[in-house]
Amino acid sequence: MTEAPLPSRLPLTGRFHIDDTCIDCQLCRDLAPDNFESDPDTETHYVHKQPEDADELDQVLDAYESCPSHSIRYLRISTEE
Repeated sequence: MTEAPLPSRLPLTGRFHIDDTCIDCQLCRDLAPDNFESDPDTETHYVHKQPEDADELDQVLDAYESCPSHSIRYLRISTEE
């Protein structure tokens, strides 16, 4: 059996991800433009890059706390190996 190819925009392993309740308000991208991108096909956003320093972490946490649909998920324990 041949497996189907994986989608091009997979959730990144890490502390943050956006679930399927995203309403495409773009607030996360406005607050943390280096970490979030939009998917025009699904009209949702996704984590493009996990935060790598304290400034990026502050921006992503601001987006997490400000998300009107509470779609940004924050795993307090990292899933990185």
